[in-house]
Formats: sequence, structure tokens, C-alpha cells
Amino acid sequence: MGESTDVAIIGGGILGLSSAMHLLREHPQLKLTVIEKGDDVAGQQTGHNSGVIHSGIYYRPGSLKAQFCVNGRSSMVEFAQAHDIPYDRCGKLIIANRAEELPRLETLYERGQANGVEGLEMVGPERIAEIEPHVTAIKALWSPATAIVDFSAVTREYATQVRDAGGEVALNTRVTALQSRADGTVIETDGGEFEAKHVINCAGLHADRIASMMRVEHGLQIVPFRGEYYTLRKDREDLVRGLIYPVPDPDLPFLGVHFTRNVKGYVEAGPNAVLATAREGYRKRDFDLGDFAETLRFPGFWRVAAREWRTGLNEVNRSLRKSVFTRDLQKMIPEIVAEDLTTGGAGVRAQAVRRDGTLLDDFAIERTAHAVHVLNAPSPGATSSLEIGKHIAGLASESFSLN
Repeated sequence: MGESTDVAIIGGGILGLSSAMHLLREHPQLKLTVIEKGDDVAGQQTGHNSGVIHSGIYYRPGSLKAQFCVNGRSSMVEFAQAHDIPYDRCGKLIIANRAEELPRLETLYERGQANGVEGLEMVGPERIAEIEPHVTAIKALWSPATAIVDFSAVTREYATQVRDAGGEVALNTRVTALQSRADGTVIETDGGEFEAKHVINCAGLHADRIASMMRVEHGLQIVPFRGEYYTLRKDREDLVRGLIYPVPDPDLPFLGVHFTRNVKGYVEAGPNAVLATAREGYRKRDFDLGDFAETLRFPGFWRVAAREWRTGLNEVNRSLRKSVFTRDLQKMIPEIVAEDLTTGGAGVRAQAVRRDGTLLDDFAIERTAHAVHVLNAPSPGATSSLEIGKHIAGLASESFSLN
């Protein structure tokens, strides 16, 4: 007999632990186990992101992203303050350098207004120079409410609260198989079996696989994209005061290379977005034959490739040639030179793609009688983690008849 639990949450990232924390607040009698394959929480996407607390500018009004983000920004700042987690409300500039970018900038302003973003302002060259003296732009969108935080520290605090409420966080425990039964699910791991009445799938880069193991017909696949960063030399950090972003391509779920001041005390430049040859491919040399073959077998990937091959080649070129990366950064700060950039870290985005080649741009959450599956949780997932965790806990309470 395996260890018995009422609810097993697969994935010890920021959403899995937020969901666990909120479930235990609502149902303190619940026996709950978070299953995490790594030796610590926040080891994958959560621990490799840029640390930005987004304000809600980019997201289509009415979407789950928009609904979660504005409240999520406020609750995240409050949580950081309450638990002495460093954060900085440094603000963000989204800049336009060409006349053809101005309609897209205006659309972002309208979206931000519709989503209730605080203090949003369209600014010209004079005000831009006051905010970011080294930036060159004809117009920009200024979001003073945008902030930065250490999301790994946030997640560790979630884990502490889960443990303090009586929940278990099982580390170094990799799920190898799941067997659905009438009364729940048997979760086989490399550390033994768990018998769970209910399951919440917050497995991030592997969420589609966990859902498939539980025979959920979801019709999508996670295609991993690596985002690579450079770090500004210490003596050049004064070029960036806060966050500086270009106007994004509205047809792609990526924001383009940008400058990010980090609460850990350095400035990052990036990321790009290149196809990763492993789901956990944080380095160029990382390769997993099974992961890559799975990507190549998926028809949705080839439909994306046929549609976006030029963009893909440009991203690869930028990845391989520092001079190309530098030129893109110079569109925002002309003073930047290649010698200012040192190799930084990288993240991997778990991009959910449908079989028809549609890139999912919003949260995708599916429910069955005994499970809730978070199949797509893009940015602003970390920003909104308190709101999303509360939402997932509510869905679980309803689906699992916990009330």
C-alpha cells in the first residue's frame, strides 16, 4: 500500500504551491501532498524567469490573463511586503522607435486602460529621457506600477505555509506513472506510491504528459522554447534604471528582447526565443532524444514552423551571433556595445500548442471528476500566482466536492 492522501499536487512550482496553500486555508483538515521531482521547490520555470511583477498591459480584456493580472500584481506586492521578500516598484517603459509601431503601442495603452492598470501614461521623448536617460524612442508607454521580485523566494514562502498548515512537500520524487481508479489515482514515483483521492496537475513543462497519463484528451502538446539572457557588466548597469521593453509582435506570445533590472542586483538583457531540444534545455548543449523526437512527431509543431519559419531563423541567428543580439538591444539603448554584455542565464517557456498549430496565449485549465489539469500557464503566471492558486483551489473544491 502506498502513502494515502486526499489531494496530490504534481509540481512544486509557484502555481502548485499557491494552489496547495489556498486549499489548506479553505480546508485545514485536508491531507495534502505536493509531489516535486527536484531537490527544491521552484526549480524549473519559476526559478528561471525574469522576476517581473507585470501590471496587466498586454492582455486581451476579458481573458483569464487580464482577470488575474491586475489583482495579482497588488496581492503579490502585499505578500512580498508581509513576508519581507525584496521587491522594487521600478516601473516599465514600452518603447516605439518607428511610426508603424505607434498603432500597436496605442492598442497596448487601450488594453491597459480597459484592464484597470494604475498610472498608465503615454509619453514623448522629453519624459522618456527623464525616466530612462539612455533610451532613444519617439514614443513610449510608461507603467509605474510594474515591479520586480524574487519569485523563488515567494515560492519558498508558499511551501513554508503549506508545511505549517499540515501539508507535505515531497521533494526528489519523480512521477513515473499514474493509474486512474474509480476511487482516485495511484501515483507511481521513483520514491514509492501515493494513493490520492484527487489530483491537481501543475507540472508545467510536463503538464501535457501528466494529463495524458490520466487519459485526458486535451489535444495539445508542450513545445519548449529557451529564452537566453545576457547580463550587463557592473560598470554599465547605470544605463538601465528599471524595465525597458520594445513593442511586441501581436502575432506571437513573446515580448521580444528587453532590459530587466533584477532584485538580486544585476541587469539582464533578453530573452530571445529559440526551440529547445529538451524540455528542461536551459543550455544550448542540452539535448534529450525523447523530448526532441516528441516535438518533431507533433503535427502542431510543423504547422507553427511553416507559418513562423522566418521568425524562427531570426531567433536562431540572434542566439548564435552576439552582434545580432546587440543590434536589437541598440534599438532601445544605442550606447550598448557587445563588450557590455556577459553570458547570463536562461529560462524555458512551456508553450502549449494545439494540433492545428495554434499557440495558446491564455491559461488553459481542464477538469475531470478527480483531477484539475493546468495545461498552459504562461506569463503572467508568477505575477498572478496568488489569484490563480485561489482559482485552482476553488475549482478543486467544486470538482472534488470538498465543501
